[in-house]
Parts: sequence; structure tokens; C-alpha cells
Amino acid sequence: MTLLRTHSTDVNQKQKQGPLSGIRVLDMTRVLAGPYCTMLLGDMGAEVIKVEHPTRGDDTRFWGPPFKSYKHKPPTNISSKLYSTPPEFPGESAYYLCVNRNKKSITIDMKQKQGQEILRELAAKADVLVENFVPGKLAEYGLAYKDLCKVNPRLVYASITGYGSTGPYSKRPGYDVIIEAEAGLMHITGERDGPPVKVGVAVTDIMTGLYTHGAIMAALISRATTNRGQHIDASLIQTQASILANIGSNYLIGGQEASRWGTKHPSIAPYEVFATKDGSICVGAGNNSQFASLCRRINRPDLQKDPRFQTNTDRVANRIELVSIINQCLGQITTKEALLMLEGSGLPFGPVNNIKQTFEHPQLLSRNAVQEINHPFAGRIKMVGPAVEYSDSSVAIRTPPPMLGQHTEDVLRNVLGYSDTQLEKAVRDGGATLYNYGI
Repeated sequence: MTLLRTHSTDVNQKQKQGPLSGIRVLDMTRVLAGPYCTMLLGDMGAEVIKVEHPTRGDDTRFWGPPFKSYKHKPPTNISSKLYSTPPEFPGESAYYLCVNRNKKSITIDMKQKQGQEILRELAAKADVLVENFVPGKLAEYGLAYKDLCKVNPRLVYASITGYGSTGPYSKRPGYDVIIEAEAGLMHITGERDGPPVKVGVAVTDIMTGLYTHGAIMAALISRATTNRGQHIDASLIQTQASILANIGSNYLIGGQEASRWGTKHPSIAPYEVFATKDGSICVGAGNNSQFASLCRRINRPDLQKDPRFQTNTDRVANRIELVSIINQCLGQITTKEALLMLEGSGLPFGPVNNIKQTFEHPQLLSRNAVQEINHPFAGRIKMVGPAVEYSDSSVAIRTPPPMLGQHTEDVLRNVLGYSDTQLEKAVRDGGATLYNYGI
């Protein structure tokens, strides 16, 4: 039994293929958690077919600024009986661009019977389907797992929802910031005496995408043995509960309620951000050896013998006094001077970088973390490349995020084998919308 089916993809056959080359994914997701998951599959070589609303597309196409301006505007005069005039966008949204590379976009109206039939035909030829509709919505169109597994028993069907497919909250829509609040993350994030705050990036969405991506990979491996697909039920709330990790375990095992600590660690001191003359630096000392090294580097070797700071337990108990001393030492020098002072000390330390400084980080530069690709209308665009590299497979940005409906005709003709007559009927019956971008 083999894991993969061979499909035509955009992968250059002269290059190393991705580990998921030959896998076809029907992507019925939008916004972040789902598109992040399917982007990862695309990075690994899967052929990802993104289903979008015929006129609006993915919600994030309008989320901005910032937008990447068009070097030359997409054509608006290529319309005919078969082709519609593409909707106009203010540019390519940075939000949309960040999670939609390595995909083909098709514009299908699933409310129309013809659109539903197209999606069933695609599901029959897919290995994976990923969707993030409220539970029950796709069942209204005959596109639930129980419907599609009949036309393709090998289909791995992943549902990403806010609260899961069962339970009293299952019908509620899911939003990252709401789940951060409901599932404990916001309660433990923020300064010690400040209000709860959300994490700076939609981490619950992203982690759910990662969880689902891993679940899909495991289901594909299982299929190689069973020759059957299965339904994956992923949710934001269970993902968030699971990544509470030791904080959640502290409550479940010891009944210990968590609180906010800012950048501090509740069980280690010092382990936090300290102000310098011109910025901030994060420093940790998790054992006596590291603490001794820190004392020497800040020219306070006497602290090693201070009875208040002999052990980590002592240092945690006397955290306020210790932090005050370290702040006084580091506050007299610049961040650059502090970094040079701590270099080679064996301590964990690093500057608090803004986003510009992050992308100028020597390590990220040396690893080519930021990559560029040519967009047919927006020109060269920069994006953060795949975070994982394989020794014998290609994980790469092969194609830019697609224009809305850029590949509808290509997919209907070359994946489903539609004739001119079938294509015209799909358009006439409102199931598909074709745009001709001249590319």
C-alpha cells in the first residue's frame, strides 16, 4: 500500500520534490488557521486548490493596510460570455500574502447545485480536504465528511472549528482573541499588576493550523495501511487548552491557579527582560553556575555569597531585591554593550528586537529565512520562508499567492477534464466564475 497518489503539480521535476509531492489538497478554508495549515502542506509539495467565494474571495484579501501595490493593474476588460470581469482590490493584502503561497485559487459558489457538484468531483480526486466552517454548514450542501467519504473513501477530511464538532458551544464561530480569553491564555499574559492582554500574534489560530497539519500527515500515514481516510476534528479551544502545558498541569495536579508574570518566570530568578540605557535585553540564570557567571559579568561577584541569593529558591524568594540590583547594573550601559559583556558567558540572553531588527538578525540572514518571489502583478514580494528544511526533499516557495480565481479554468479542465461544453454549463449555472488575467 502506498502513501501517495500521483497528481500533476507545479513542482519543477528537475528539482528535488517535496515530501508531499503527489498529494492533492482541496482547501475550503479562509482567514488564518486553515490557510496556515494548507500553506504548510503546499510548502511540502502538495497541490493545494483553494476554493474562494466568486466575488469576495478570502476575507483577508481586503484586510489592510498594508497592501502590496500593483506594478501594473490586473486587466478589467477581459470579459466575455465565458469570462467575468475580476473584482478590483486595493493591492495584495500583506495578511493574505503571508499564508497563501503555493496554492491555486478557484472561484466556486457552493450555494449553487452546480458548484456543489464541482466540489464533490474535486473531493473524489483529492487526498485531503480542509475546511473551517461552523459545524453543520457544509452538511447543508451535501459536502460533509459523511457525504464525501462515500465518493472517496480514501479522503482525509479535516475540520477546523472554534469549539469542535460536538458539545454545547459547537455551533459558535471561533475567533483567536476570544479563545485566548476563554481558554486561559489571556489570563496568564501581561504584566504582574496589569490587565490581561492578548498575545501579539494570533498564536491560537497558528497553533491550531500546526496541530491540524500534523494530524493530516498522520492520517495519510494511517491510510497507507488501512486504505481509508478519516475525519479530523480540530478546534481552537482544545488546541489552546493543550498548549497551556506546564501551566495547565500545575492546576490539574496541584490545584495551583496561574497568574500573570510579564516576562518573569514564576519558578526561576533572574529570568526576565531588563532595561538598558537605550533598549532592553532578556537574561536568564536557571542554575547556580549561570548565576555566578552573571554576577561576574555585571561586576558584582559579591552577589554569589549574599545569603539572599545562594540558591534559586533564595533568588525567587528575594526576586524584587535581585532584579533591582541587576536593573541598576544594566541600566548604565547600552544594549550593544550589554550583549558584548554577556557574550561567551554561557548565559541565555538576547536583545528585545523590533520586527525590523528581527529580519536583520544575522542568524536569520544566514539561513535565508526571508525569501522573494515574483508576483505577476505586484512584482517582487518578500515572505518568511518555510521554517523546516529537509536533507533530501524540497520545501520551498514555488508559486506566489494566487489572484482570485486565477486557476479555475485550469483546474476544471486539467483536474476534472471538463470539455468546453461542461465549462460553459458550469459558468452558465452559476457554479463557477472564470477570470482571465492574461497570465
